[in-house]
Amino acid sequence: MTQDELKALVGQAALQYVIPGEVVGVGTGSTVNKFIDALASLKDQIPGAVSSSEASTARMRALGIPVLNASEVTELSVYIDGADEIDARGFMVKGGGAALTREKIVAAMSRRFVCIADESKMVPVLGAFPLPVEVIPMAAARLMRQFQQMGGKAHVRLKDGQPLVTDNGQHILDVTGLQITDPLGFESQVNQWPGVVTVGVFAHQKADVCLLGTPGGVKTLSF
Repeated sequence: MTQDELKALVGQAALQYVIPGEVVGVGTGSTVNKFIDALASLKDQIPGAVSSSEASTARMRALGIPVLNASEVTELSVYIDGADEIDARGFMVKGGGAALTREKIVAAMSRRFVCIADESKMVPVLGAFPLPVEVIPMAAARLMRQFQQMGGKAHVRLKDGQPLVTDNGQHILDVTGLQITDPLGFESQVNQWPGVVTVGVFAHQKADVCLLGTPGGVKTLSF
């Protein structure tokens, strides 16, 4: 099966976690797009969705899925999103699509986080994928030096030759050269650095379930 077919497989499988009558949290990215397409079949059974990005909002609205403001919703039964990396404990690296801050907010609103991914995203140790960190632009140079002191190399993510601007009006640092053996401690540490908006380690908001697309079908991992 192609990677695209695996994404479609887990996107469809995630529908079983959508509770009729309850609002669902929806993430961002190519795998989530497959879930959004599948979710359209249930749009009359749910009040709507809380979205983690402008891109996901646009896709859902185009399919007739109501999108609710996060401030209108007290709690979500489930948040369904992809990952750039996930380990055997359900800790993840996210933010390849630059939506990590809103993703983490929606994850924190949810009772259960269901990660949908193809098996290439499963890793023994987080850090091979460049770690996204959303930052306030004036702090970027200093934060790059702080990551250098940890053994990492950070650069500002560009789009069309200019720093990419997130949905929140900030920039993204992508950090390579790290092995994140203590995701909880790492996330807590970097969160304290002035100028960091969100670090793309999802350890405090880890996955509860991962639906992993494999050539043999969907493998369900519970953490």
